[in-house]
Amino acid sequence: MRKLIVIALFLGISCSPKNDVIRIQGSALGTTYGIVCYDCNIQPSALQFAVDSIVESANNSMSTYRPNSLISRINRGEENVVVDDQFKKVFTLAEQIHKETDGYFDPTVGILVNAYGFGAEEAVEVTDELRDSLLQFVGFDKLSLEQNMLLKANSNTQFDFNAIAKGYTLDLIASYLTHTEGANYLIELGGEIVAKGQNLDSLRAWTVGIDDPQRFEERVLKQKIQFSDKAMASSGNYRKFRLDEKGNKYVHTIDPFKGETKISNVLATSVIADDCATADAWATSFMVMDLPKSLAILKGRSDLWAYIIYSDEQGEIKEWFSPEFEALLID
Repeated sequence: MRKLIVIALFLGISCSPKNDVIRIQGSALGTTYGIVCYDCNIQPSALQFAVDSIVESANNSMSTYRPNSLISRINRGEENVVVDDQFKKVFTLAEQIHKETDGYFDPTVGILVNAYGFGAEEAVEVTDELRDSLLQFVGFDKLSLEQNMLLKANSNTQFDFNAIAKGYTLDLIASYLTHTEGANYLIELGGEIVAKGQNLDSLRAWTVGIDDPQRFEERVLKQKIQFSDKAMASSGNYRKFRLDEKGNKYVHTIDPFKGETKISNVLATSVIADDCATADAWATSFMVMDLPKSLAILKGRSDLWAYIIYSDEQGEIKEWFSPEFEALLID
């Protein structure tokens, strides 16, 4: 689950802005998006068309919900599927983060995601036997990219880029805005954020809020921050889960080593990075890892600013901030 409340996106901009501002909203990638851009050299209708085109291109490349997308064709076992530049860039970044996380970020859990009912297929009863049989197809080392084609060591291996593709799509939209001479904008897509410059009405960095994972009935903010020239993604299991007919709870985060849905003391993570694809992948990874491993990685990575909400051994809710993230907090 990746969902932030964006404080300044629409309500935070005054009804009578002092600067020329474009505001658009829409639907994309199974969720919603909103864009605020000051002094952009583009008409709102043209920006809407550009965003729709970028999203359509990303869907045709990496959406597991489209049967004729490149990734769906590869997952079906089609041979000689030539992938596009978007696919190659996301694959390369996913491979890098897979190595940096010691395998905890693994897009090849796709076959398990589907089995548990969080993908494009109906859920099935995942017995120990089924889980063990599916695990043999999991592992990023079973994939290779050669001459614009993705090769699978085992034809039954399936993968999805859902934990990174949304962030990458948002980066593409941000790149487009930058090329239109946009220097001050905020983009939100399904709770993921790219912020550049300032909110020119307040003459401050952009303000966003982060959900309280303990509040299920209504959205209540846990923290508010101000930041710019960075991207942020969040992940959590507090809203996206499934109960089977026996009352067993399954969350959407899958452990690639055990093949089980991951239920841990980590409730939610938020990561700020230079680009949203990276933030997206790491926010998911920190949900899969045990908390001590996440903290050990973060203490050695000044390029990843993180906020983790977790429960301690007594069941009390605690918060951990990297120093850079904590410096962004506001009342």
